[in-house]
Amino acid sequence: MAQSIATYIALPGTMAEAMEHWHAVFGGDLEIMRYGDSPMEGMPFTPAPDAVAHATLTMNAGVIAGGDAVDDGNDYPVRGTAYSLLYTTDTADEAREYIQKLLDGGGTVGMPFEPAPWGGWYGQVFDRFGVMWAFSSE
Repeated sequence: MAQSIATYIALPGTMAEAMEHWHAVFGGDLEIMRYGDSPMEGMPFTPAPDAVAHATLTMNAGVIAGGDAVDDGNDYPVRGTAYSLLYTTDTADEAREYIQKLLDGGGTVGMPFEPAPWGGWYGQVFDRFGVMWAFSSE
């Protein structure tokens, strides 16, 4: 198996909905495995059978993986600016299309998509799940 790196996100019970939304926005191949789909013996917790154990969205641009967060009593905020997914597109129009789809799906603008001081274009959108998507293009 070739080495690779992917973004992994844990959402509080909304991973299937988020992955289906991102699949509608960006396309690609989506696979979702729920805890009830496979015998998960020896787990240190008892997840709901419909909770997402692992999901992957494989796109031309890369891979997003994730699962439903297991309630361990910690409060980990989803929305923040300590992380983001940076999507570099071939054209500004392509980025605008993705941004509009995220906005149409309940997202909000974090930073308008405008000419960047370093050249090209840049902007940010928080999707309805609180994930920050940064877009960049020449």
